[in-house]
Amino acid sequence: MSDFKLPPYADALGIEMCEFQDGVPVLMVEFGPNVEGRPQHYHGGATAGLLENAGYAALRVRLIEEGREAQLKPVNITVQYLSAGKSRPSFAKGRITRLGRRNANIAVEAWQDDPDRPIATAIMNILMA
Repeated sequence: MSDFKLPPYADALGIEMCEFQDGVPVLMVEFGPNVEGRPQHYHGGATAGLLENAGYAALRVRLIEEGREAQLKPVNITVQYLSAGKSRPSFAKGRITRLGRRNANIAVEAWQDDPDRPIATAIMNILMA
C-alpha cells in the first residue's frame, strides 16, 4: 500500500509496518532505549503509542481502499495493560468494529510472542472530519 505512511510519532518510537494480515497492517517495534520504562520492560506510554498507531493504521488503510480522505480526531482511547512487555519485539494490529460516515470504532491488540496472548488492548473511538 504505497499511499500509506506512518506518522512522525511512530518514527520517534521506532515503530514500523512489518506485514499485512487480512488486509490490515501489523506494526512492530523493537525493544530499545526509546521504548524502555523500568529496566528490560516497555514503558506504558510506548505500548499505548504502538496500540494507537496500529489503530490509526488500520483505519487509514480502510479509508484509502474506499477512496475516502478524512482528518482523524480521537474522541476516546482506552488502553488495558494485561501483562508487562519484556525486552523483545512487540506487535500490534487494529480491527475496525464500526465505520460510519463520521465515526469509527477500532479494537487493537498488542502482543509479543503469541497473538493469542496480548500484552495490551485498546478501544478507540475516532471522529472523521
